[in-house]
Amino acid sequence: MSFAIIETGGKQYKVSASKILEIEKLNAKVGETVKFKNVLLLNDDKTTEIGSPSISGATVEAKLLDNVKDRTVLIFHKRRRKHSRKKNGHRQRHSKIQITKILSKDGKVIDEAKAVVTKKTSSKEVAPKKTVAKETVKKKVVKK
Repeated sequence: MSFAIIETGGKQYKVSASKILEIEKLNAKVGETVKFKNVLLLNDDKTTEIGSPSISGATVEAKLLDNVKDRTVLIFHKRRRKHSRKKNGHRQRHSKIQITKILSKDGKVIDEAKAVVTKKTSSKEVAPKKTVAKETVKKKVVKK
């Protein structure tokens, strides 16, 4: 199994073909191909190539699936006995990508994804509703 280690957004990720991962937000549109040129390590089935610090000419191509937000992190400051409090929230932005190709420094394809999944989930999609037959309810009328 071949893989590569790339660096983006100040973090390092171990990636292989057709792997989906969330990284720091990229300035690209959904569906575009993104190239990562800061490849630190390449591992083929037979050889391993280590860069110092990176392998020049090696690239990893990925397809941007979606730009998403992380869950809310609350920041709460309180000074006791001073009646002073402050509450803030933060949602970090991420990009969801799928790795399509891993290329070595001479342009040879080491690993390639077979099919790219581009299904975008939305909050409007729900399970189909089950139909239930309505029963007729007869009301009794009481006269006094």
